[in-house]
Amino acid sequence: MDRDRQLPEGGALAHEVVELRVHGVSGTSAEELLDHPVVIRVAGDHNAGFYRPRPGFGVSDRPDGFTVEAYRWGALTAGAAARTLSLLFLLPFMLVNLAAWARPTTGGTGGPVGALCRLLAATLTAAFVLSVAGLTIDLVGWQCVSYRPCLRGRGYLSWLAVFPIGPRLALLALVPIAALRLLWWLGERSARMFEAFSAARGQDRTSGGEDRIDLPGFWNDALVVRRLRAIHLAIGLGTLAAMLLGAQIHIRPTAVAYVLYVLAWLLLVAGVVLLCVPARIPSEGPGRGPVDMRGIAALRRGAVGLTVLTLAYTVVPLEPEPPREGFPGYGGSLTALVAVQGGLLVALVVTTMRQRRHHGDSSWLSGLATPVLAAAAVATGYGFSAALVYRVADFLDRGEIPNRARPSPIGAPPLEPPVTYRWAALAGLVTVLVVAGALLWRIAVTRRRRRRLADEIVRRDFPDPPPEALSRRTDAREAVARSALAEQMGPVFVTFLVVSLLGIAAVTLDLLGIGPTWLSDQSAHVDGIVTTDLALLTDVGIYVIGLVALGILVIALFSYRSEETRRTIAVIWDLGTFWPRTVHPFAPPCYAERAVPELAKRIMTLTSRGGVILSGHSHGSVLATAALLQLPAEVLPRVALLTHGSPLHRLYAQLCPAYFGDWVLEEVGDRIGWRWVNLWRDTDPIGGPIFSAHWPGQPPRIRGSAGAVDRRLRDPRAVTVPPGDTVPPPIERHWPYHTDPAYEAAVRELAGRLDPDLRLPSRR
Repeated sequence: MDRDRQLPEGGALAHEVVELRVHGVSGTSAEELLDHPVVIRVAGDHNAGFYRPRPGFGVSDRPDGFTVEAYRWGALTAGAAARTLSLLFLLPFMLVNLAAWARPTTGGTGGPVGALCRLLAATLTAAFVLSVAGLTIDLVGWQCVSYRPCLRGRGYLSWLAVFPIGPRLALLALVPIAALRLLWWLGERSARMFEAFSAARGQDRTSGGEDRIDLPGFWNDALVVRRLRAIHLAIGLGTLAAMLLGAQIHIRPTAVAYVLYVLAWLLLVAGVVLLCVPARIPSEGPGRGPVDMRGIAALRRGAVGLTVLTLAYTVVPLEPEPPREGFPGYGGSLTALVAVQGGLLVALVVTTMRQRRHHGDSSWLSGLATPVLAAAAVATGYGFSAALVYRVADFLDRGEIPNRARPSPIGAPPLEPPVTYRWAALAGLVTVLVVAGALLWRIAVTRRRRRRLADEIVRRDFPDPPPEALSRRTDAREAVARSALAEQMGPVFVTFLVVSLLGIAAVTLDLLGIGPTWLSDQSAHVDGIVTTDLALLTDVGIYVIGLVALGILVIALFSYRSEETRRTIAVIWDLGTFWPRTVHPFAPPCYAERAVPELAKRIMTLTSRGGVILSGHSHGSVLATAALLQLPAEVLPRVALLTHGSPLHRLYAQLCPAYFGDWVLEEVGDRIGWRWVNLWRDTDPIGGPIFSAHWPGQPPRIRGSAGAVDRRLRDPRAVTVPPGDTVPPPIERHWPYHTDPAYEAAVRELAGRLDPDLRLPSRR
């Protein structure tokens, strides 16, 4: 295509050319996105809709037949406070789901990395069930009810004392079952609201999702989520059954208890085996889908039946001696689970590093994005669990965080949460301090280099400013320096991974008899200094974790109410919920399962009448690129792509190289004949160049069509006050781009590079 061919300033078009704008994570209103006060919805609904300026309102200098349209999808991820709370609740599941998509290669249908991530996701479900069971069965049913001072003045708990220990535990076991059912309900509800979408021709929503982003079934995970949900339900129920039956065997072993205990472990093994099978079964697999789902249904029925039998056996009043300390086997189960997670994380590190060396990964995370995100999922899950368990124990202990150094002032023995949670609190404290220190260190050591590079940029953009403009140029230099910070955070994430693995290793040593439990027992026999210091650090760790959780909640709430806050922090959240749920079925819903097919379907409709310039800002450029990869070949000659403030290379190609790596982006350019323009600014902390970062007027660093894609915009446009204005131009950073004159020039250029058959000579 001739790059110099431009849309004329006046005249008419033979066919309609639509500039279809897709916003980013900021949730911009349709009016602001279209620069028009009155808009109407022409397709879609209130969750995700297509809008145009109302006919007859406003003046446009564009030719007849040139239309602007906006796709507003922000309501798919935004919501009320209750939805925000649920997203925080599901954060560990989101992180482990994202970890699988960060792998260096697809490896068929996920390869070993996918299997390891699915197994790690299953351990998170088991840890969730154990944490809820620890609150109800261990702290309340086993420890608190057995000591009268703990029940004093608490009518909402004292009624439990009338039950024998067996029926009491069976009754309280219904709470973790209900919590697991709540996760199931959230997953089903989100699928109905956001993922049940009728796709365009060629996008069969009944087929199993493929593992390539350009295949029709990629954004269809209905069967995959249903399959994983049943497996995780079986693992959760099997974990609870094994916990209850193990305690029964410890209290009073019987043949029935042993038989049920073996069945519980067989159920867990069956779930593990099924998780090792690729999550995505291609639709062309002969007969694989129905047979697999019949087996999954049998697994779910077996899990429910075993749970009923376990509760029926537990409810039989086999009164033991008065309970002492923690629930039998509970602490050991937690420690063993942490050991399994540590082994899976180590395997992830080894596997991803091997894949990185094989495929030459050069991302700023050094190929460790998958284990870093997986470790973050484990750390977040145990951090939240430890804070919750200790807060509940603190409440039940009448205001004292339980530890052996501080007996209860009312005479009741302090409640004893598992020592694993104590060390999770300590590890959380150490991790927060070390990572915070690494972050500050990284900011300090890179400040001089970032400022030097920024100074070169602003001196070249504004070589001889008047004295009154020097302060404005300094502001621009600081904005450029701050925007370059993201690429310097690799060592911070690696530090987090190392500290997390060391913390898990410390807990795992407990299985060898030389870990936290041994240290706690030894410290209880000394003069009290070690015990007191350990208790103090535990207290501090619990409060720090609680503050971190509260901070995440506050940020999440403000992100849906403050546009500036949302632009700052919502990139990571929308990255996590962008990908289908092929690892953890209880992760937040994948909004792209509606947005991408819906956008592709709209493009196909518009191209039947003319051409489309697909304009994506920020994360909207990712949705636009994914939609282009779903279009049939006959549609592509009528499509052009305009990206601005795009994180395609800066974030997605680095974190998800298997799906948005350089080769995928080059394929996108080839498919649309390189009718692609990318606008970026040095002050933008999110967006950046995609192929070649070069100065205006200079030859691109990459030859060929890819080198002509990136267009750098000077920001601010000037450091002096323009004639007719009262203040210098603002520093735009990430938003807006569509108000820049270069944006309109790019639109006209791309319109001129569309298929010439779409245009007629100008009318005068």
